Amino acid sequence: MTENTDAVTVIVADDQSAVREGLVLLLGTVPGIAVIGEAEDGEAAVEAVAAKKPQVVLMDLNMPRCDGVEATRRIRASHPQTQVVVLTTYSDDESIIGALQAGALGYLTKDATRAEIGRAVLAAAAGQAVLDPAVQQRLLSAAVRAPASVPAGPAAASDADLTPREAEVLRLIAAGKSNREIARALFVSEATVKTHVNRIFAKTGSRDRGQAVHYAYQHGYAGPPDHLFDTERAGYHAPAPAGPSPRSMTCQGRTVTARKPPATLASSSVASRAAVTSRPPPARTR
Repeated sequence: MTENTDAVTVIVADDQSAVREGLVLLLGTVPGIAVIGEAEDGEAAVEAVAAKKPQVVLMDLNMPRCDGVEATRRIRASHPQTQVVVLTTYSDDESIIGALQAGALGYLTKDATRAEIGRAVLAAAAGQAVLDPAVQQRLLSAAVRAPASVPAGPAAASDADLTPREAEVLRLIAAGKSNREIARALFVSEATVKTHVNRIFAKTGSRDRGQAVHYAYQHGYAGPPDHLFDTERAGYHAPAPAGPSPRSMTCQGRTVTARKPPATLASSSVASRAAVTSRPPPARTR
C-alpha cells in the first residue's frame, strides 16, 4: 500500500482475501489514489474508517458479521466525510436500492475495469455519484414499474422497515420454501436470498426460520393454511340424522320419557302379558 498526502485515501473492504489483495494492487496503479487500509468484513471496515479516516471506502456487499449495506449505513452516520463506493457481484434491485439508501455514492459490479473503478473512487471523493451502466438501467426499470404490493393488515402500518422484496421473501419462507426455491421463484441468486433472510431476521428479531414464520402469521404477511378450516378436505363428515330420539315415545296419546329405547319397553309389555296369560286358572270349589 502506498500513501500520498495529495492522493485520495481509500480502504478496501472485501471478505475474499484474493479479491481484496487484487483490488489493493489494482488501485495502487491508479494515479491519485492511495490505499491506506483493508478490511475483511463490514465490522472491520467500520473500525478501519474510525481509525484511519479515509476519503473513500471500496465496499463489497455480501460479507460476514456485518454486511456491506449495514457497514455503509454506520460509516455514513458516524463519518459523513467518508464516501462509499460499492463494488459487488450483485446487481439486483434490492441490493442496489439498499446500498444507495444506506448512503453509497457509487455502485459498480465486479466486471468493472481498472479505469472505471479508479474513476468512481475519484468521483466519490469529489462528492459525485458514479453508477455502473447496468445499474442505471436497473434503477430506471424499477422506477417505471408499478410498486410491489404491501401486505394487508397490521403489518402494513407497523412494519414499514421490511422492504417489498423482504416481505415477499418472508411470505415464501412462511410457505415453507427453501432458499434455493425462493431464489428460483424470484430469479435471484441464493446468496441474495440469504442476505434478505438475514435482514428479515434482524428486523423481526427472529433467531431462526420458525420464529420468522410465526412473525409472518402474527403480522399479516401470511395466513393460516386453508385446509385447517376445510372440514371436507380434513376428512370430517357430520353424522347422518338418526331418526326420533330413543329417549321419548308416545303411548295412548301421552308422551312417555324413558331411559331405554321403545323396543325394550315394548318387549317388556309383551313379557308382562305373557306372564298373565300363563297363570293357572283358579281351582273350583266343590
